[in-house]
Amino acid sequence: MNKKFRTEKDSLGEFPVPQEAWYGVQTARAVENFPISGRGPDADFVIAHARIKRAAAAANQAAGWLKPDLAAAIIQAADAIIAGKHHEQFVVDRFQAGAGTSHNMNTNEVIANLANVALGGKKGEYRPVHPNDHVNMGQSTNDTIPTAIRLAALAKLPRLLAAVAAMAGEYAAIAAREVGTIKSGRTHLQDAVPTTIGREFAAYAWTLRRCADRIEAVRPLLCEIGLGGSAAGTGLNTAPGYAQRAAAELARLTGEPIRAASDPAAQMQSMHDVQQLANAVRALALELTRISNDMRLLASGPRTGFGEIELPAVQPGSSIMPGKVNPVMFEMLNQVCYQVLGQDAAIALMTQAGQLELNVMMPALGSALFDAMDWLTNATVAATQKNLKGLKINRERCRELAHTSVGLATLLNTSIGYAAATEIAQEAERSGRPVRDIVAEKGLLSAAEFDRLVAQAAIEGNIKKNP
Repeated sequence: MNKKFRTEKDSLGEFPVPQEAWYGVQTARAVENFPISGRGPDADFVIAHARIKRAAAAANQAAGWLKPDLAAAIIQAADAIIAGKHHEQFVVDRFQAGAGTSHNMNTNEVIANLANVALGGKKGEYRPVHPNDHVNMGQSTNDTIPTAIRLAALAKLPRLLAAVAAMAGEYAAIAAREVGTIKSGRTHLQDAVPTTIGREFAAYAWTLRRCADRIEAVRPLLCEIGLGGSAAGTGLNTAPGYAQRAAAELARLTGEPIRAASDPAAQMQSMHDVQQLANAVRALALELTRISNDMRLLASGPRTGFGEIELPAVQPGSSIMPGKVNPVMFEMLNQVCYQVLGQDAAIALMTQAGQLELNVMMPALGSALFDAMDWLTNATVAATQKNLKGLKINRERCRELAHTSVGLATLLNTSIGYAAATEIAQEAERSGRPVRDIVAEKGLLSAAEFDRLVAQAAIEGNIKKNP
């Protein structure tokens, strides 16, 4: 079936636009210019940008710059996009002209066409609502795109924080159940002093919550927006009080304490707050990588590895080895974390790549941030639901390894000294015999007394010095 087109005109001349499209000529040109990734804009970003257009219309109407009927039509069109409608009309590739002019015009054209049809007009004629004169009134790509990036990041924050909180909660619950489960500690991947599953897993929960606190701490920075700076932060062609009115409207729409920046030019030049968020997300990814590696080590086996935990089986592990089950969810989480680190590196490079009054790398910068946040959210949720919930502790294996660990010799330091304890550790390693047996044989402690010493050290973290 042949696709039908209408002809629209811009400053470069005439250009065909798909007849059914709500977007217009500048968007159509961008689609032809940027067949790069095949990925359209992030959904939260589309909604954030529509909220900006809505807030601008309300602020311009309040200032008497925009007629009430035109403002109402723009607001109605923006509300439809905010509600999730017409998202298929946002078709410009994530890698596009610098600063995001193409996406800004995509939004302007879709809203203008929706508003005009609602007012009895036709697509592509832009009467009485014009994309630039009315939908973009008092705005510029320079201030709407960085504001939309910040608003989209704010929209993603609760989902990411909830995912981290859920994982931390699972680790804390396991820690509470296993507070008395003794196991061998390991440093340098070598036997160390005894500890407990409870202590080990509680530390994972504490670390994840600290990561979440750091991410949350960036929220106030993101709430300071440069909307109203218009071109180059000058405030050109904006109504008196526009920046404050638009910020107040966005605060109402988002539920966040949005406020106009004291220096709107700085919020166009600098992506410092976005970089701070990326840094915090990166820190979370690093910790999740480490914890995922621990889960895979602790679950290694079942016969030749640590085998201290058992992860729920979610799929067969091998196409050739029967019965094999792998820690696939934490393997997946590892892979996502590595990709997030790559996105953070890209964000850092693009943050410093701005020049003078504008950072033109914003489309790809925003995309990298959105991907990092979404991927980490989804991967954390999946790992928690599929592998962390249902995790079992192999208490017998923990006990076996704890009581055969050479590291138990450390418990003798306060009674016989480091040098003598070293000799016992070396004998245990050479002979393969448990430290407790050697200690009992030498008459230092009975096996039962040594077991009590192990429990005291592991659970209480304290050894009373023998008189």
